[in-house]
Amino acid sequence: MPVAEHIYESRAELAAALASRISDVLATAVDRRGVGFLAVSGGNTPGQFFSELSQTPIDWSKVVVTLVDERLVPPSSPRSNGGLVLGRLLQGPAAKARFVPLYHDVPDVEEAARLAGEALKPLPWPLDAVVLGMGTDGHTASFFPDAAELDALLDAGSEALLLPVHAESATEPRLTLTMAPIVSAGLVAVHIEGADKRATLDRALGTGERLPIRSVFDSGQRPVEIFWAA
Repeated sequence: MPVAEHIYESRAELAAALASRISDVLATAVDRRGVGFLAVSGGNTPGQFFSELSQTPIDWSKVVVTLVDERLVPPSSPRSNGGLVLGRLLQGPAAKARFVPLYHDVPDVEEAARLAGEALKPLPWPLDAVVLGMGTDGHTASFFPDAAELDALLDAGSEALLLPVHAESATEPRLTLTMAPIVSAGLVAVHIEGADKRATLDRALGTGERLPIRSVFDSGQRPVEIFWAA
């Protein structure tokens, strides 16, 4: 379970460092294969990081951005990960990036997953970088501990890029990338803030309770990088 850990004195310092790390990876990918491919998470944590990353001077016109997971809510909803990306990341220089959302305006999560999967297939896989968050219950992406399809979501050998998620703790129906495309990324970064999430991560990486975030570390093909600030 290889891990590389980066600890910062402040959340602002973390945001700047993570933005620098991701922009370097994307710039290298653009130079190497003509395109950079990034998947990001939503929630309350990444806003400052998104703002920092949006201002980095890379060739954003050659970058594709998508989401790790999404709630089945429109971009106008404050709970939309896509809305957060549009409002905080795809600004300034980064407005030139191509954004591929997961949300489609259909009421059924199974149909939404089918449409999102079709949109994802032609993208330039594998991901160059993926930035994951984590909840205090140990979920990452939408790998909720009570998800009905958790085993399928955590299968690093699956051919499915994306699946619908049915979990009571998720509040809304969700769509998520599966483990396979996440751990195939050139860089897998876990971005967490606060003592409570640090305690959850330490518990997950210990020898006791098996939380979904642990599977990312166990399935990774290269060291997962943790970015944390109190």
